[in-house]
Amino acid sequence: MSTVHVVLPGGVDDADRPSGGNVYDRRLCRALTESGWWVHEHPVTGSWPTPAPDALGRLAAVVTGVPDGALVLVDGLVASSAPAVLVPEAARLRLVVLVHMPVGDDGAPGSGTAEAQRREAAVLSAAAGVVTSSPWSRERLVERYCLPAELIHVAEPGVDAGPVAVGTTTGGELLCVAAVAPHKGQDLLLAALAAIEHLPWRCRCVGRLDRDPGFVERLRAKTRDAGLAERVRFTGPLAGDGLDEAYAGSDLLVHPSRGETYGMVVTEALAHGLPVVATAVGGLPLALDGAPGAERAGLLVPAEDPVALAEALRDWLEDADLRRRLRRSARARRTTLSGWSATADRVARVLAEVG
Repeated sequence: MSTVHVVLPGGVDDADRPSGGNVYDRRLCRALTESGWWVHEHPVTGSWPTPAPDALGRLAAVVTGVPDGALVLVDGLVASSAPAVLVPEAARLRLVVLVHMPVGDDGAPGSGTAEAQRREAAVLSAAAGVVTSSPWSRERLVERYCLPAELIHVAEPGVDAGPVAVGTTTGGELLCVAAVAPHKGQDLLLAALAAIEHLPWRCRCVGRLDRDPGFVERLRAKTRDAGLAERVRFTGPLAGDGLDEAYAGSDLLVHPSRGETYGMVVTEALAHGLPVVATAVGGLPLALDGAPGAERAGLLVPAEDPVALAEALRDWLEDADLRRRLRRSARARRTTLSGWSATADRVARVLAEVG
């Protein structure tokens, strides 16, 4: 039986603080175990990717306690901020870094400083292998850090099929699933919705409200000022059956993010046959389109453009034929999506090569 030590950010299982990276880590560990790997998990608490010295000390204690020659898979949120700990250990360990999001590419203010990129580059250059969640992020890392292309591998997130969204006659049940924070673009969504307030719609925003409380409060105030408080709801995070019900009870996923490596929420929506309107950033177009030549299961708009977003939503709401076509495409895309076992197989191949 093959053995891997997996270093995770603390709180990976906190249902009140969900993230795509945490879901990926948890499902990957589970799928590797089911496929016969012996997985030793090492959650390390800390404010990653900006850890205090005590968090780096906890990470050092974990890594130094791993036997010589062991295979170690480190979540990139932890790894990118800890070259002082990981680079010296890379000589005695078989180190693989799992990059969910290259630093600075999530659109969050201040996340892509030169120093942050220097730290990430140091860790990735020392690693025996790197796994990313999309071809877009692989190309980004190769170009940014001049890394050998053969060092970096892609293992796209899996997804579970869910109940199919039936949809309403008007198409007006809109859903946004993301932490409510500037880099996810809910301010752009609100501006777009205000521009089409005369049309019949309701929008449910599902996601963490504690990432940036000031941003949340400003959104709530703008919603009230625009007279949309009864039509825009902020529910907080949902998971499991609750999230499945939100997808299945909606007409359209709206994802106005300012930056995404892949956009797991897009394939989650498609797994319910739910069409998508999203910004054309990062790996989102690939997540939406699937195989080359396939009919797109939604609409893409430029980033930072609430006018274009409003036009796409207006088209969706006013054009019944468009809704039929996109629903048909979304249900067809649903049948092409891969599960988490396929993700684990790809990661396992990388681990075996490194081993």
